[in-house]
Amino acid sequence: MIDPKLKETDENMRKAVEATLRDLRAIRTGRANPAILDSLRVDYYGSQTPINQMATIGVPEPRMIVVQPWDKTAIDAIVKAIQSSDLGITPSTDGVVIRLPFPPLTEDRRRDLVKVAHRLAEEGKVSIRNVRRDANEMLKDAAKSGDISEDERDRLMDVVQDMTDEHTTQIDELVESKVKEIMEV
Repeated sequence: MIDPKLKETDENMRKAVEATLRDLRAIRTGRANPAILDSLRVDYYGSQTPINQMATIGVPEPRMIVVQPWDKTAIDAIVKAIQSSDLGITPSTDGVVIRLPFPPLTEDRRRDLVKVAHRLAEEGKVSIRNVRRDANEMLKDAAKSGDISEDERDRLMDVVQDMTDEHTTQIDELVESKVKEIMEV
């Protein structure tokens, strides 16, 4: 009974790390990164469709993303979705492709993005700590009901803490890497 719960705890912590990684990838840096478009949805024939499911996204040069829709009638909808997003990028189109130029980031904007990265990392760590709290409560309940001994509970709580430390360290490494990428001129 306890082993599957510990595996579930590890899996939930891993998912929190993956979600943090996804969020960090969406932060705009000085370089063009197609991942910033992953969260955008376009109103396409009445349904919200991800851009990457309706267009080819390329990075022909370090400060430019090119979006080439498969259906040319969707260009206006894609441009509208990009403009209404909080990306801070002004798209230009020639009727065939959409170009997203990335201007160099100012020092103030870089600092703001570093703060956002740290906030996202802290949210990921909070998620991991919530998973740890749930696992520890489950272990305490199992000890109270006599399913496991108190020594076993303490040992398993140490295992859960080790998992927490491992996943928290992964988030720290991810945010450190992202901060380095943001501050790179």
